[in-house]
Parts: sequence; structure tokens; C-alpha cells
Amino acid sequence: MNEGKSVLIIAEAGVNHNGSLEMAKQLVDAAKEAGADLVKFQTFKAHKIVTGAAKMAGYQVRNKGGGSADRQLEMLMRLELSEADHEALIAHCASRGIGFFSTGFDLDSLDYLNSLGLKQFKVPSGEITNKPYLRKLASFGHNLILSTGMANLGDIEAAIDTIEAEGLPRDRITVLHCTTEYPAPINEVNLRAMVTIGKAFGVSVGYSDHTEGIEVPIAAVALGATVLEKHFTLDRSLPGPDHSASLEPAELAAMVRGIRKIEAALGRPQKRRTTSEAANLVAARKSIVAARAIAKGELFSDDNLTAKRPGTGLSPMLWDEVLGRPAPRNFAPDEEIVL
Repeated sequence: MNEGKSVLIIAEAGVNHNGSLEMAKQLVDAAKEAGADLVKFQTFKAHKIVTGAAKMAGYQVRNKGGGSADRQLEMLMRLELSEADHEALIAHCASRGIGFFSTGFDLDSLDYLNSLGLKQFKVPSGEITNKPYLRKLASFGHNLILSTGMANLGDIEAAIDTIEAEGLPRDRITVLHCTTEYPAPINEVNLRAMVTIGKAFGVSVGYSDHTEGIEVPIAAVALGATVLEKHFTLDRSLPGPDHSASLEPAELAAMVRGIRKIEAALGRPQKRRTTSEAANLVAARKSIVAARAIAKGELFSDDNLTAKRPGTGLSPMLWDEVLGRPAPRNFAPDEEIVL
């Protein structure tokens, strides 16, 4: 569990800016107002990550991602952020007091993000089997977040081994469970797999959520997620590959509030009486009292004793020690027994 540490909440703007710097800034504002720790974008040059023949995924076609064509290249070219856009967004994040984050999808983009001074990087699910990419990121020496959509345990093990071989230890890696579909079907989420990953590899774990609503990410935090990532948009009805499976600003804010409440509720693993419970102790617990009038010298028994509130007298846990003793004086019904 993430005892004593706050869950890192990443508001995934991704490409939901639709290529507009102004919309990207509005997403930064929404993420800040929702209470997220980081707002994350995507950094890439379309021609460096897909061939002209690469077709869109089914969810991209369904979610109005490609205009009249079904090719990824055409869609992605419209969603690139320039270097000037990045610099403007970093400045805007700084002015709003929220961390800037971005996922690079090609080697040159990774170098560019590193040149911007990022101290944490993320491996998106699609790159978990890209050894040159993993080696490049590991060589930077910064903390890594490794997303595992579409992966099995063997894929995760190979990725971690590749990263460690470049000198970055696994205690610098946080592995995110993820289901790569937009939206992800509830019956394919398998949140318990996140726990399995943590136990199998001895790593911190988190969750990258693509489901509808906010229930699943909140549940992930209850299961021990230390990082939570969720797509958001200004308006789900906007055209683009990810809008329809994203939260709107008010929902993002509700998710953040829910996560922070769950964090507070998780507390510490020790079972002990709390301050508020102590105030209720006397009112809720019981004492040994006379079930009827008891004469001095009469032996205490199951017949003449009972347990009733308040808990200001002898605890009923002392019942066996009281039985068989002579009453030291007369007791009226409901009077607390004293020895």
C-alpha cells in the first residue's frame, strides 16, 4: 500500500487539444482546477511513429479520429504539438501551478523532452516491446512509469529487464496496469492484475484508466495504486480519437475528490482506537449490573447479573471472575456491580 504518500494523479490531456494550443491551455486550466498533480500531453512526429500504410485502431475509427481516411498518419499529423507549443504549455503550467508532463512516442521526441528538463518519463503501452525506446529512456536515469496495456507478465518482465540492464533499478519504476480499449469494458479491467504485477516484480504499481466514469480509478487507489492516470477532455462530443472515452472537467474534479477521500480513509494498517471512537466508548460499551435486586452476601450468578450500557463499570469480560463471589452490599436493579 502507498502508506504515507499521496497518490500521483495524472490528468491525461493526450491529444484532446485537437492540435489547438489554445485548447491545450484550456485543458491545463481544467486539470489544475480539478486538483490533478500533473497534466500530460503526447509528444511525437507522426511520420516517425507510423507508416503511411498503418490503419487506425477500431476505437479511433469509431471515435471520429480520421476524417475521411482510415490511416493513422493523416489523423496524427493533425494532432502534433510543435516545440513552440511545448514551451508555451510548460510556461502556462508553471503560471497555473500544475506540473507539465508528456509522453514521447519516438526517439527524437524523447531527447527533446529530456532537453526540456523533465525528471520523469512514461513508457506508453504501445512501446513496452520497443527495446531501443526502452534503452533510450532508461539511459536518461530518471524515474519511469511503465504502462502495460496489451501486455502479459512476460512482456512486463522483458521490459523491466531491459530497463535494468541500462542501469535503472526497478525501485525507480512504477508499473501501471492498463486495458487498452477506449472505453475499456468493465469486465476486461481485471484490477486485481495490478496487485499481481506488484507482487511478481517487486515494483510500485498504479493504474491507467480507460473506463467510463470514475468508480474504477477510485477502486484502484483502494487496491494500492500509487499513480493514477485518466483521460479528460473539455467536451466529450468533440471530434477526435479519445474524447468520447474521456472525463469532462467536472467529472475529473469528482474523481480527484474521491481519490483523496479514499486515501484519507485507507489510513494506516494498525488497528487501534481512534480519537473519535474514544469519545463514544462509555456510551457504546456495557458494564456488569444487577439483573434484579441482590442482597448483601448473595452469590453473584448468571441469574442475578446482566450487562447493560453505559460502560462506566466492570467490563463484561470480567464476568467469570465475578460469578460465585458474595455481594459486598445490597444492589438495586440496574446498579453497577462493584467488588
